[in-house]
Amino acid sequence: MLEAKSLRKAVVPSTLIPNPSPANLQSSRLALHVSDDGSSCWVYIASGRHIYKLQIPFEDSLVSKGKESLLIPIHAEVIDSFLVNRCPHRSEIQSIVLEESESTGYLMLGSVDSYGDLIVSKLDTNGKDVDRLTYTVSPRDHGVGESSWAGLCFSPTQWSMAAVALNFSKTVDIYDQDIHVQTLRTVTLAHIYRLLYPSALSFMQNLSDGNESSILAVAEGCQLTIWDLRMKENGGCLQRICGSVGDIYYAVCSSSTGNIAVGGADRTVTIYDPRRWSALSRWVNCSKYEITGLSFSSIDPDYIYIQGVDYEVLCGHWKARNKLFAFRGDSNWLGFSKCHNRDVLGGWCDSGSIFVADVVARESEMKEDFVNGSTISPVNSSP
Repeated sequence: MLEAKSLRKAVVPSTLIPNPSPANLQSSRLALHVSDDGSSCWVYIASGRHIYKLQIPFEDSLVSKGKESLLIPIHAEVIDSFLVNRCPHRSEIQSIVLEESESTGYLMLGSVDSYGDLIVSKLDTNGKDVDRLTYTVSPRDHGVGESSWAGLCFSPTQWSMAAVALNFSKTVDIYDQDIHVQTLRTVTLAHIYRLLYPSALSFMQNLSDGNESSILAVAEGCQLTIWDLRMKENGGCLQRICGSVGDIYYAVCSSSTGNIAVGGADRTVTIYDPRRWSALSRWVNCSKYEITGLSFSSIDPDYIYIQGVDYEVLCGHWKARNKLFAFRGDSNWLGFSKCHNRDVLGGWCDSGSIFVADVVARESEMKEDFVNGSTISPVNSSP
């Protein structure tokens, strides 16, 4: 079982960002990375055409809970903050993603704006050397269309591959660094299918055949579609799963065991098994309002973090459909994200507050694993 180790609230200096840009319903303008020594957390946030970086310290503290297992944050000071030195976008940034790997020893910071312009930078694990490798990619239509929400994700095994979704133009483009590989379209002999309005996308993890770098899950309208980038039939569309007509999916994610979670306007989280494309669980009305963010726990994939549009985030067991704990921001989310390989969550509110939660395995269970002779780290193990 999981428990919250700490919840901190820090304030973005007004001299850094006087008035944050409003963003879109999908809160995807924040990314975070824990320092190598675990003493602090680097938070990247996007406002307007720029990305900013802040350092928030981690210190041991007691976690207090209020009604309905609601965590009470403690105040933390921002140690350092500055503007990330790189070429600015030409319109408002809609999504930023920070991918990291212990084996490579570096990070990839990607951002996409409302016209689909993509900028990717290579960083050291300490966040420096942003200018070591940076490339930009323009959309296929050269940005002459309407601006809208745009999403971004990297392949978990092939970091040079990125997928960019544009909501208004109803496209998903695949890039290998700055080379355009393909645009997802579905065409059959009997019908011509085109993407609905995409609102979230994620490369799948830990597939049995080892092809997670080529399988892309996209939430589009009221559908969850699975795309195999190696396929030519049906434009690469492997599976379509329809939800309630009229509802919109705003979030999709995959776990270390390969399961896929999707949620949206129906306030329901549905977990799918990709081996049979059947629903393993439906957690109905788990959020008071629309679900705009989902992320499986890195410690135990039976737990999932759910972000609602009403600035509440909860952690729950999706099999038992039970809430474990929750915390709230003090205003609408402008960005929210989970650390790549740790259960560290970060959210940025339009009031200027940043909330960072550190979640760990319950200490009693860790001691029990040690007594039983287990040598598997609880962070990397799965039930």
